Amino acid sequence: MIFWVLLTGFQIQELITGSVVALIVTLIFLQKSHLFSEIRFSPKSIFFSLVYILVFLKELIKSNLDVAFRVLNPKLPIKPGIVRIRTKLKSRLGRIILANSITLTPGTLTVETRDDTFYIHWIDVSARNIEESTQVIVSKFEKYLEVIFG
Repeated sequence: MIFWVLLTGFQIQELITGSVVALIVTLIFLQKSHLFSEIRFSPKSIFFSLVYILVFLKELIKSNLDVAFRVLNPKLPIKPGIVRIRTKLKSRLGRIILANSITLTPGTLTVETRDDTFYIHWIDVSARNIEESTQVIVSKFEKYLEVIFG
């Protein structure tokens, strides 16, 4: 909605038209997609969704600063590699959001997903095994997504 207003300016007719079109498109795709049926609408899941957004923003800022410091200071170690991690999430949508959160966080990139296993390109591989990698990369997001999606 904010993007629409920024593109078109604040005209009440355009705002109403954009809202109606967005609602219709949402309802059409919501009925045809089984993916969104996994969302739980409870006060607890809504609360944890907001907490998840804040945690994601915190991790995003931390990762941006880490990558910026590595770029500006070549003496900082960079040990790139692909690590395998496992998620406890059963929900397909939860796994998609987790994979995208990992990819959107600078320094990590989800390369492939297979069921509960993700392959992540990591700018500084500091973990030696799958449990450590999972703990460092996934655990900060997973506990909130588990409450939201089960």
